[in-house]
Amino acid sequence: MNQQQKPSKILLIGDGCYDEYCYGVVNRLNPEAPVPVLDWDTTVRKLGMAGNVLQNFQALGVDCHYDILYKETKKRYIDSKTGQQIVRVDVPLIEEEHDEHRLHNFSDYDAVVISDYNKGYVSTFAIQSILESYNGPVFIDTKKQDLKLFNKAFVKINQYEYENRTSDADNMIVTFGSEKVVYKDKLYLPPKVDAHDVCGAGDTFLAALVYNYLQTESVEKAIKFAMKAAAVTVQHVGVYAPRLEEIRHAA
Repeated sequence: MNQQQKPSKILLIGDGCYDEYCYGVVNRLNPEAPVPVLDWDTTVRKLGMAGNVLQNFQALGVDCHYDILYKETKKRYIDSKTGQQIVRVDVPLIEEEHDEHRLHNFSDYDAVVISDYNKGYVSTFAIQSILESYNGPVFIDTKKQDLKLFNKAFVKINQYEYENRTSDADNMIVTFGSEKVVYKDKLYLPPKVDAHDVCGAGDTFLAALVYNYLQTESVEKAIKFAMKAAAVTVQHVGVYAPRLEEIRHAA
């Protein structure tokens, strides 16, 4: 069956932020301090963290329902001439905490995806409650360290998170950038491409992994598809959500 003929319905839960890119030109140093002066010109605002996972699902045509708490704006000031980031300023958003993810009817979904930046919205207790109440596949991208608590889920982590973990989950998918992906002691080699920006590649990998797993029910095929998707993303500057056609036609 063609992948487009088998739609999936996914629930995405996680920590979000807004990414603001403030572009300008640096022509002089500040006479008040040894720092550059940016003559601001343009600001581009995008969804970040779990919000970027959402945009990747949407680019793949997935019916993705979401419960994301946006807690801060990350402002990056960038010199347009060089493309260099001068400074990042994190501005907290004033929002009340809420636990809407405990109120969902999880049986309505083909998979539950948790994008956990360990900012406090998605607690360990909340994740375990989902794992106990939901019989379908759960995918977790987490910065928590005690991974054995999530044995019923597919746990996707990167190299840094792998090196700082305190325990292992049964189904860990570990990404090592452009070097490899490891799942159950088996190595998968990503496509070799010219990477311009790795920002958001992990979010693309997660969304593509879930998408393809629901199509094929094969972790191996899903990992290979996710690696191709991430390889498309890193060839663009800034976060980028590849469309299904781009991934299919990628080398």
